Amino acid sequence: MTIFALLTLALLWAGYRFYGGFLEKIYAVSADEPVPSKTMADGVDYVPANKYVLLGHHFSSIAGAGPIVGPIIAAAAFGWLPAIVWIVLGTVFIGGLHDFSSLIISLRHEGRSISEIARKYINNRTYKLFLLFTWLALMYVVAVFADITADAFAKEVPVAQTGIAYILVAIAFGWALYRARSGLKLSTMAALLALGAAMYLSFRFQFLSADKGTWVWALLAYCFAASILPVWFLLQPRDYLSSYLLYVSLFIGLAGLLFGGYAITYPAFKTFHDPAIGGMVPFLFITIACGAASGFHSLVASGTTSKQLSSAGDARFMGYGSMVLEAVVAMIALGTIMVLLPGDELSKAAPAQIYAAGLGRFSALFGVAPETGRVFGLLIVSAFMLTTLDSATRIARYIFQELTGMGNSMMSRLLATAVSLALPVVLLNIDITGPSGAAIPCWKFIWPLFGVTNQLLAALVLVIIYIWARRTGIKYRWLILVPAVFMTVMTVWALSEMLFRSGFNFISAIGAVLLALSVTVIFESARAVLKKTA
Repeated sequence: MTIFALLTLALLWAGYRFYGGFLEKIYAVSADEPVPSKTMADGVDYVPANKYVLLGHHFSSIAGAGPIVGPIIAAAAFGWLPAIVWIVLGTVFIGGLHDFSSLIISLRHEGRSISEIARKYINNRTYKLFLLFTWLALMYVVAVFADITADAFAKEVPVAQTGIAYILVAIAFGWALYRARSGLKLSTMAALLALGAAMYLSFRFQFLSADKGTWVWALLAYCFAASILPVWFLLQPRDYLSSYLLYVSLFIGLAGLLFGGYAITYPAFKTFHDPAIGGMVPFLFITIACGAASGFHSLVASGTTSKQLSSAGDARFMGYGSMVLEAVVAMIALGTIMVLLPGDELSKAAPAQIYAAGLGRFSALFGVAPETGRVFGLLIVSAFMLTTLDSATRIARYIFQELTGMGNSMMSRLLATAVSLALPVVLLNIDITGPSGAAIPCWKFIWPLFGVTNQLLAALVLVIIYIWARRTGIKYRWLILVPAVFMTVMTVWALSEMLFRSGFNFISAIGAVLLALSVTVIFESARAVLKKTA
């Protein structure tokens, strides 16, 4: 296991250092170029941020549960070797490129979203279709992660109490940092001490108990507030503080892999075709999205991060670097199933439970009881999801405002947020009867489309980035074109196969809409590519 971890880390570091550095050169990135956070500062969305504070927000927002759930599902289906190969190669040559490029292109277009950039370089119809596609994709994100987080809060009271404490401490931290001017180091130390105390007390005194339905509404209310309030007040400081929890999990996970002395007991390879998922090609590349390549990252990079980055010189650190960090999270998640025996009952459990149990096992190196470590692992998963929830809602609000041409007044923000949360509310409160006759939440019908939608979004973003690079005369454009073609082929193949297998139902209807939108965007993009370079 030690050699596995060291080799993976070395390859990821080399990708960041050399390939990321090469991309920085061909994009001619300069620390002196103007950035939207300063040229368009408004104190609400455009706010210059300390790069480490912003790293916490960006990394926490893009991570979600994807780099934990996806690798474990893929390893259980195909074996851990195909999973780690895709994580490393995908991160270095596709995910890192995608995230870094999305951030750069937004920085150079006044912090505008990828969809609005598509209008400039392709046409207005593509812009509208891409906006609609991404807005619908974000509805899935909010519905899925709100449901899973609410379930974790309902089952584990310490997780819920610590999650609420994070929000309250974050508000105090934001006020201390931006209004009282207490300084980053002092504010961070005080906030972390408060969070540590809250975590300890949550294990000792469990009182904030509620059912799943109550937590769903509470989380949606939180998303509403996080979307309309200034980023410095809640979203940015909460995500920054949550990142420390994630960094601790990275430390524990790496310590377990490097120094735990664990042997790899899970099969490196199992099959080319899993009955439940499908063929390794194309479904490996769909199952592992976050942790290798993810379209949602472009929405964060161009939706919130580009409006807060204080220097273009930090773009590689923020975009490519966060993708590498997420790959490390994916590696650790993969490690939690690699130490299990093939017949172990735990290997059949939900991915979040496998990850939490693995982190509990790794925590024993520090004298922490496995059960405490397990609950801490669930807390980390919920922290990932909560940070994705608030960012996804805010980005959905941005996109709806773009789609409708709304301004950025308080009334516009309220209305856009309310509309953006309406569909998740419906999805989370309507049950559909499954094949067995039992009621199944509606979002579970959408879940199979979640991964393919995310990757299809990445493919479309890469196509737009390629067209931008072509129009602006950037060299080595084939480095963008090859990943764009690969992701397009894999995602359209996977979605088409899913539609063929499922027949006509709710899933296939949504899938058909997504496929039609994506094919139209690809067609319009191809027409733009065939035009002469401007």
